Amino acid sequence: MAPRANWKGFLRLSLVTCPVALYPATSDSEKVSFNQINRKTGHRIKYAKVDADTGEEVAADDIMKGYKVDTDTYIEISKDELDEIALESTRTIEIDEFVPKSDIDSRYLIRPYYLVPDGKVGHDAFAVIRETIRSMDKVAIGRLVLTNREHIIALEPLEKGLMGTLLRYPYEVRSESEYFDDIQDVKITKDMLDLAQHIVQQKSKSFEPDKFEDHYETALIELINRKRNGERVTATAKPRPGTNVVDLMTALRQSLGDDTKSAPAAKPKKSPKRAEGQREMLLPISGKKAAAAKETAKETPKQAPKKAEKPARPSSRTRKAG
Repeated sequence: MAPRANWKGFLRLSLVTCPVALYPATSDSEKVSFNQINRKTGHRIKYAKVDADTGEEVAADDIMKGYKVDTDTYIEISKDELDEIALESTRTIEIDEFVPKSDIDSRYLIRPYYLVPDGKVGHDAFAVIRETIRSMDKVAIGRLVLTNREHIIALEPLEKGLMGTLLRYPYEVRSESEYFDDIQDVKITKDMLDLAQHIVQQKSKSFEPDKFEDHYETALIELINRKRNGERVTATAKPRPGTNVVDLMTALRQSLGDDTKSAPAAKPKKSPKRAEGQREMLLPISGKKAAAAKETAKETPKQAPKKAEKPARPSSRTRKAG
């Protein structure tokens, strides 16, 4: 199912206007998420909004916003007062200017969206705006109102559509001087720089996001599958990183030696095709593998037992029967 549009309105470049819809370009919904449950009963934990002093639950109608100015001192702001100052959404992304993409500091980028024509009309005007931005090799800067707040959005062509990226305001970006002033000025020798650059050249590749795996997500899915199959999971001690202290030059030389001796990584096996948006949460039904193993054992002729051979101990990771 296609996601719902976060915003619908119009895109305008001077007198050229077309209806558009704004969709989120990223999602965290595919990640494994957990609910908090009561260890004793297995029931979900429910949170209630209570008064910090009395401990009594507060009805939704009695809850309002407050700006803290001092300890236990708040300026109360009602919903009507917020509605009074809320920006009226013009339902229009007005393109104000065009800037080189290189001028936009990456710290100002918030999140990407897809902008597409809304409905069957306006595709011609949308194409004109899109190709104009593409031909100028620049990024269009506009404004739109989301959740009563005005946002800056940078628009650039992406295949047949437009990608819009919300931008932060200057007051939201911290100055690097607050963090970098205490970094010492270190003089790097040419030999060190040459070795480091050689390591970088060996590791230089094209960016292919498909080859990166979320190892923690994979481990979570494996853990859930194992526990669903009735396996007993025990924690194992993780190996500590080495503590051998070597000088920087030695570390660079050793790094270079490890890179030259390392074998090329095996190509990952292609996973079976799956429907768009399908999760990789493969939860096997217990019993099928055990039945299949029994059938295989029936078909395989038994071999004569070897003399003076101790019976193999079952691995601690072997699954329970049934």
